[in-house]
Amino acid sequence: MRFFKWLFLPFLLTAASCRSTVPAIPAVSGFEVDKYLGKWYEICRLPNWFEKDMRGVSAEYFRSPDGSLRVINRGLKNGIPKSVNGFIRFAGSGSTGELQVSFFRPFYADYRIIKLAPDYRYSVVTSQDGTLLWVLSRTVQLEASDQAEIMDFLRKHAFPVENLIPGQ
Repeated sequence: MRFFKWLFLPFLLTAASCRSTVPAIPAVSGFEVDKYLGKWYEICRLPNWFEKDMRGVSAEYFRSPDGSLRVINRGLKNGIPKSVNGFIRFAGSGSTGELQVSFFRPFYADYRIIKLAPDYRYSVVTSQDGTLLWVLSRTVQLEASDQAEIMDFLRKHAFPVENLIPGQ
């Protein structure tokens, strides 16, 4: 048994060292999923391997005929249209922006909405550890005042805004 514990120690230390320095930010409360449904444009994101070289990125959230929540992400990779379909479920209460998304079932990833305009015109989404980040908008461009408010929020929470790349 002792050997078994030591076998996993390097894995645990490596996993712990990969955590982001961004503190845990609670998901928004008072979340209404039906208001969130529809098309969103990716304004910017932190770099990630699965969106490498993607531009013109959008996400469309909807209910499938069976009532489950779904998403279709679309974009251009080197000028070629690409899309991927995903499944969404609540990670906690249906009234918080704490969701999980799967593009490769049965594996789900965190989708935490940490900032949301009262009228649902923009959204800031991150992973549980803060290593992933997206700024989404109902329009292709954000108003300057919304952009400034979001960047102030991200700086306040120690996100590396200098690393953000445009999604459009």
